[in-house]
Amino acid sequence: MKKNNTILRVENLKVYFYNDYGQELKAVDDISFQVKKGETLALVGESGCGKSVTSLALLRLIDSNGKIVDGKIFFNNCDLLSITEKQMQNIRGKDISMIFQEPSSALNPVYTIGDQIIEAIILHQKVFYREARKRAIEMFKLVGIPDPEKRLNEYPHELSGGMKQRGMIAMALSCHPQLLIADEPTTSLDVTIQAQILELMQNLQKQLNMAVILITHDLGIVANMANRILVMYAGKIAEEGQVNDIFKNPSHPYTIGLLRSIPRLDIEQEKLESIPGMVPDPSQFPTGCRFRNRCPYEDQVCINQPEKTLVDENHSVFCH
Repeated sequence: MKKNNTILRVENLKVYFYNDYGQELKAVDDISFQVKKGETLALVGESGCGKSVTSLALLRLIDSNGKIVDGKIFFNNCDLLSITEKQMQNIRGKDISMIFQEPSSALNPVYTIGDQIIEAIILHQKVFYREARKRAIEMFKLVGIPDPEKRLNEYPHELSGGMKQRGMIAMALSCHPQLLIADEPTTSLDVTIQAQILELMQNLQKQLNMAVILITHDLGIVANMANRILVMYAGKIAEEGQVNDIFKNPSHPYTIGLLRSIPRLDIEQEKLESIPGMVPDPSQFPTGCRFRNRCPYEDQVCINQPEKTLVDENHSVFCH
């Protein structure tokens, strides 16, 4: 009997927000995907496509004007949407951790970075302060923060952007999570620090056999880090497949447009191609295929919602 190594299974997830006029904004609309133990799944797409909302839904951290209206989220066969908030708190930060997009706003400015990590370790690992501090120092060493005993007593504003991000990673990994969600983990960092952070994440993933959901719009990072890609557009999945399949044989016009907009060194380019238009406002999504207003192949059939079509065994696309 084949062992099932799926750690996360999302089925027909819908997350809607409601504005002051009572309009229903379908930020994430009926998406399904899986994540296996030890693999990296990349969620890619333009800003506003639903990547970050999806990640926050997995942790049940949707803002008060939003709601998970339908779907199931199974983590180790436990339905996260049916358990109590107290049970969810035991999973959040311990079994599932998240590196937020902007460490300056995610870290509490009135507590030292050490106190914030130590608090998480005491809460989830049920150890005393001295042991928690010792583990926090070990985590700082693990993520490459020099002079960890001193840095532990510093406040977030005393650390550089790269150090804050390392501190966030140390906090996220301090309880050895089974699943790490990394939301644009290197957006605000310069290229050198970016490479160091990504290498660090890959090394820690191997050490801990951890699954990673990587949220980014940088396809260069995806090519280096991910096993599979989920391309999102306007709250829906456009295409899903292994990294090599998506890069070598992109099958959705949106994915093709994204790949053509990347600078390449192997061919001469006079100017980069771009996708015309913008991601539509959630209150004004077109009927049928949501990409059709920007698609060069738009046809009459596109007014109908496309079904999932298999390109090959591990590669699927939602396109007529």
